[in-house]
Amino acid sequence: MSLDTPTLSDFCVVGVNHWEATIEVRERFSLSDKQKNELIAGANREGINSLFVISTCNRTEIFAQHATPQELIRLLVTYSDASLDEFHTYGFEQKGKKAVEHLFNVTVGLDSQILGDLQVVKQVKEGYELASEKDAVSGELHRLMQHVFRSHKRSRNETSLGEGAATTAYAAVQFAKKTFDTLQDKNILLVGTGKIGKVTCKNLVSLGARKVTLVNRTRDRAEFVADRFDLDVADMEALPNQIAEADLVIVATGANEPVITMEHMKPSIKKSSFKVLLDLSVPRNIEPEISSLDFVDLANMDFLSDVTDEAYRKREENIPMVKKIVDDELTDYQNWLSKQRVVPTIKALTSKFDAIRDDEFEFFKNKISDTDRDKVENLTRRIVNKIAAYSIEHLRDHHESDQVTKVVNDMYKLETDALDE
Repeated sequence: MSLDTPTLSDFCVVGVNHWEATIEVRERFSLSDKQKNELIAGANREGINSLFVISTCNRTEIFAQHATPQELIRLLVTYSDASLDEFHTYGFEQKGKKAVEHLFNVTVGLDSQILGDLQVVKQVKEGYELASEKDAVSGELHRLMQHVFRSHKRSRNETSLGEGAATTAYAAVQFAKKTFDTLQDKNILLVGTGKIGKVTCKNLVSLGARKVTLVNRTRDRAEFVADRFDLDVADMEALPNQIAEADLVIVATGANEPVITMEHMKPSIKKSSFKVLLDLSVPRNIEPEISSLDFVDLANMDFLSDVTDEAYRKREENIPMVKKIVDDELTDYQNWLSKQRVVPTIKALTSKFDAIRDDEFEFFKNKISDTDRDKVENLTRRIVNKIAAYSIEHLRDHHESDQVTKVVNDMYKLETDALDE
């Protein structure tokens, strides 16, 4: 079938995620913004013109149209720090309807490490918008994303999947609360005040944390968040001493290398007081070797996925309703996609009718007065449009029938590649 008659089979997805790959593996597949841009440019050079990349703490995936899984796998291992062998061990690939269903499930939070994750839709949007800015998204993919994002919106409005916090930040704070029983008297250091950092800060305060210090590479951003919650701010240079004084350290940065290393732990080693370190970053921003310290309990994203509570169990009850919404939106998209089969024929038909009208009008226009010429032109155009409308309506009503399309093409001798040869 030609590119003018798109179907679900045109789509595929490849990647690694939390279901099979550990955090050590996921961080090697993780892509920075620079790497994403390079990947999209590389895909374009290979003739892949419709794709976008999702790279989060829990997954790195490429979703594309008119590409093979092998092409996408090659792009992923070329522009990440992972190997082809690692992909074959930990990666996955899906084609056609399964690939599209996967995209829906990721976006609504059904495929998340934390069920109903509220952050993932923002990350999908960021990947989609980045590709759109590079003109790397086709009309069919644009339309698909409308249905994908609508399914997320409906899942939040029509079900209780989003009730109770459902984010990595929430899981981190719940983990800390279970460890310490109360956060009210604990010294807490939060490193990073980006999107996840701000949500983490809000959750800490809502659970009674009072002694929170914020650290960020850009101090102004930390001060902005601190002013909102009446918290303290420290400079990055003071990080070693701040860690030593803290009972709980949460790192929510987006660096490509560790922000906290064994070197930063030297003052803490002298003090040797128990502390919990939570790393919400991929790649990991707390050096893994720190876990060897006897007085440190280090947890990363994989540990946090085990956090459950009553709100989480209530979210599970909404899974069937969310799946129904996904099915509805996917069916609507399939119907729209199916109707695109007749678009080339409709375009050819209207062009044919317009050409006939133009030829006849050109032949008679010298026999028509100047005052009547515009009236006659408008009249003939309206007549042609009404005649064409009947054929167009019939084509749309029978868009799944190749026979109907073929009859129209043969009847009017249309020049179109809408049908298979």
